[in-house]
Amino acid sequence: MGKTDSEKKLIELMSRYKNLVFSVCLKMTGDYFAAEDITQETFISAYQHMNEFDGNSAKAWLCRIASNKCIDYLRAAERRSVATPEDELVQSQGSSRDGPLEKFVTADIVKMFKDSCDELPDPYRIPAKLHFEEGLTAKEISFRTKVPLKTVQSQIYRARDMLKKKIRREDLLA
Repeated sequence: MGKTDSEKKLIELMSRYKNLVFSVCLKMTGDYFAAEDITQETFISAYQHMNEFDGNSAKAWLCRIASNKCIDYLRAAERRSVATPEDELVQSQGSSRDGPLEKFVTADIVKMFKDSCDELPDPYRIPAKLHFEEGLTAKEISFRTKVPLKTVQSQIYRARDMLKKKIRREDLLA
């Protein structure tokens, strides 16, 4: 299959099955933002392996790719979340590597991040501060602010994007 044909087929598959693939990813991960990312990865993988696809049951093929991507994501998340005994955590916080310079730099970075959150436009400022500074989940923020969960999730996602762009721009200017 040529590049143009593959691109057309991908566009057709995306328009037809994007909601289904996203639903599968959301159901398996339980994380809205991870599901968005995995949905994109699914279609990228489908495009890369389009020449291996026999043309039968595109729906099942895409769902299989999505479920495999979700399984990989969940396995990786499990490896990242290895429990650390509390005494080791306390020890690492007071280690000799955390000298005055490191503590100052860390405090400066935290202050810069909080200032960046304060500068966000109005609908994103409060969810960003609650999520990134206080560590609340989107569900907790939704309950506290009486804003629908999907709206809060979108606001956090967009705030994260704005913060990334702002911090990267400041790093380039510094």
